Amino acid sequence: MIRTTPFHPRTSALNETGLWQHWSGHLAAARYQASEKFEYFAVRNSAGIFDTSPLYKYRIHGPDAERFLGGVLARDIRSCRPGQAQYTLWCDDRGFIVEDGVVLRHGPDEFVLTAAEPNLAWFGDRIGRQRVRIEEISDDHGVLAVQGPASREILASLVPEVERLPYFGLTRAAIAGRPVTISRTGYTGDLGYEIWAGRGDALTVWDCLIQASEGRGVIPIGLLALYMLRIEAGLLLLDVDFESSRFAWTDEQRSTPLELGLGWMLKGIESDDRAFIGRRALLRERADRTSRWAFTGLLVDWHDYNRIYDEAGLIPPRRHVPVQEEMFVYEPHGGQVGYATSFMYSPMLQRHIALARVRPDLASPGSEVRLEVAVNHRYEYVRAQTARNPLYDPPRKTA
Repeated sequence: MIRTTPFHPRTSALNETGLWQHWSGHLAAARYQASEKFEYFAVRNSAGIFDTSPLYKYRIHGPDAERFLGGVLARDIRSCRPGQAQYTLWCDDRGFIVEDGVVLRHGPDEFVLTAAEPNLAWFGDRIGRQRVRIEEISDDHGVLAVQGPASREILASLVPEVERLPYFGLTRAAIAGRPVTISRTGYTGDLGYEIWAGRGDALTVWDCLIQASEGRGVIPIGLLALYMLRIEAGLLLLDVDFESSRFAWTDEQRSTPLELGLGWMLKGIESDDRAFIGRRALLRERADRTSRWAFTGLLVDWHDYNRIYDEAGLIPPRRHVPVQEEMFVYEPHGGQVGYATSFMYSPMLQRHIALARVRPDLASPGSEVRLEVAVNHRYEYVRAQTARNPLYDPPRKTA
């Protein structure tokens, strides 16, 4: 059965294209406008509103909640204080990523964790005798992401404390008299916030937010615009940039945090007293330098890109719609050294960019590689350079 989010009565009325995709059993707009590029620029220039309600949501609470999460999450939950959020991940015993998500800490013993796939049984099987409970609350809340440079001013007009909310901070407040939680989080690489509202309050919150946004060029955005934004921001997408260890067929399809550029989450684990799942394997990988890949951005050489198409008698395409499938990466005069997982023409950067895995010795920014592209039914190899993620990183995101 296809389900709808608490905001569907509003989003369906605004979806001029009638284009929908399936997301965790829910209808999610592919794009509302004739062009997803229009929605993309709304986020980069003003603000866009995205319905992120289909994410799975779990409430984890009890006297041992922190200790439990410390044993299953790779990132140290103790560094996340009440009133903060944290991007995190969880691994299997061999250090391969099961999934990633964001955890909100509401109190010393109360957490809410989001995930893209069902994880209730996975976490529940690991409770043991600890005094902790896990409840699925996915259907209890609607969540709106308000993203872009105008997002702070819009929300602060409704909730003044948002003006002082730090990056990855959260606060409980009220909008139109309805209780909400607001976190300074998002999936666009821009200044942005997410609003959690009860299912019964969702439409009231939506209407109040739309009214506060009038005259600012704020519009709802769909999945295609979100994918454009997240590639520029260097943010991973499950089943595109990595696969869950639970569902992968072979180890070639599995990834470790170190191979996906998430080693910063493991800072200090050598002296960390947590025996979290995957710890030993990750320590071995780091000590023995056995990572198969390094995650990097790619900047395509536009001179070489244009040359290839010019010589083929074609106009060099500037397609902004993401290609979220593998494109092989080669050494300048050698064999394959990796592969790109996401590729697009960035309207903000005015060049083709990609997220890729390359051999670790080629991961230093500025290393020259070749990206394989199909031109006139033949493979051509365009010059590109590795670059540090995120490729687009406005100061306002964390300011």
